[in-house]
Amino acid sequence: MNSMPPPKIKKIAVVVPKYGLVGGGERFVFELTERLAQSPQYDIHVFANKWRAGLSRITFHKVPIIRFPKWLTTISFAMFVKYKISFIGGFDLIHTHERIFKADICSMHFIPHRLWVKEIRRKKFLSLFDHATCWVEKLLFNSGKCFFMPVSSLAQQKMQSIYQVKTEKIKVIHPGIDIPKYNKSDPLVRQTTRAEFGCNDNDCIILFVSMNFELKGLDKLMAGVAGIKDIKCRKKIKILVVGKGRKRKFQALAHSADLDDQVIFTGVRHDMVEIYQAGDIMVLLSGFDTFGMVITEAMASSLPVIVSNKVGAVDLIKDEENGFIVDRDDTKGISNHIAELITHTSQRLEMGKNAKRVSRQSSWENVANQVYNIYSKVLESKVASIT
Repeated sequence: MNSMPPPKIKKIAVVVPKYGLVGGGERFVFELTERLAQSPQYDIHVFANKWRAGLSRITFHKVPIIRFPKWLTTISFAMFVKYKISFIGGFDLIHTHERIFKADICSMHFIPHRLWVKEIRRKKFLSLFDHATCWVEKLLFNSGKCFFMPVSSLAQQKMQSIYQVKTEKIKVIHPGIDIPKYNKSDPLVRQTTRAEFGCNDNDCIILFVSMNFELKGLDKLMAGVAGIKDIKCRKKIKILVVGKGRKRKFQALAHSADLDDQVIFTGVRHDMVEIYQAGDIMVLLSGFDTFGMVITEAMASSLPVIVSNKVGAVDLIKDEENGFIVDRDDTKGISNHIAELITHTSQRLEMGKNAKRVSRQSSWENVANQVYNIYSKVLESKVASIT
């Protein structure tokens, strides 16, 4: 009796400028690819300019980038990726996390560049770099052959407002979360971490985590806290600002809002598990965010969240059940929600439990399984198109 031959190992090219380095998008690529590489069905090759290798079996290929003149940045990366993949050859599937000329699958951690320039950065005119980036992007999006995985419904909406991509070629895949890592609650850790920042059990700590204070809305959060009319409630609040940005500017804003001793700048931290345990509420009031992985981490840590309607992570939030969705310019509404969570402890804790429950759906294993199924679907369709 003849046995079935083992399935052919599929050679996969994963494209990203930086692999395993600092940043939400980079972390998404790393966590996902490391898990996909554990499948015996895949031979994963990462094409990147810089990388930090993990523990999985992955082959890395250096992709040069011409950074001067600046307009060559995106084009040169796409060009060298095309050359390297073609030179090595034999790839069954190309999965890109960046704008390149051609791919089978594209994870969208971004929105169409033209929208980013006009709506988010509010530039009147596109630079030569912007035009070059838009050109590469159009080649990818208008090919009609790529399957797109935006990280949020917001990213999908922005994409479809510019490009005519068929719905059957789109699936929203949210970033994952390391559930065991953040699923912790140690009273001693909470007490010790709070004490490090001069906070006690009577304080209510609002967490603000960002590498860009302006874009993520620290000024909006300060205005919301300053707008709380109940002085007793307002004085209980400590804003823990984790990350980096224009510190002096926001220290001046805190001073003008009479919040000097209530806004604590911690700098970049590498103990976020402990930081989340020390917090009571997580707030992210971005002007725009394709997702916002800190929201998922906070939810997994049993924190209720307050986010602007410009944050992609709103996909996971049920208003008034595990958090609040607000207009970032609605200072009064932000003030009311913060005050409500501070004065009603039982409600805050219940919303935190609900947030934790929702976050369990977003494990990296679940994300990897979804992408694995998409790989299988795309590979099957490629075979079918050939035959």
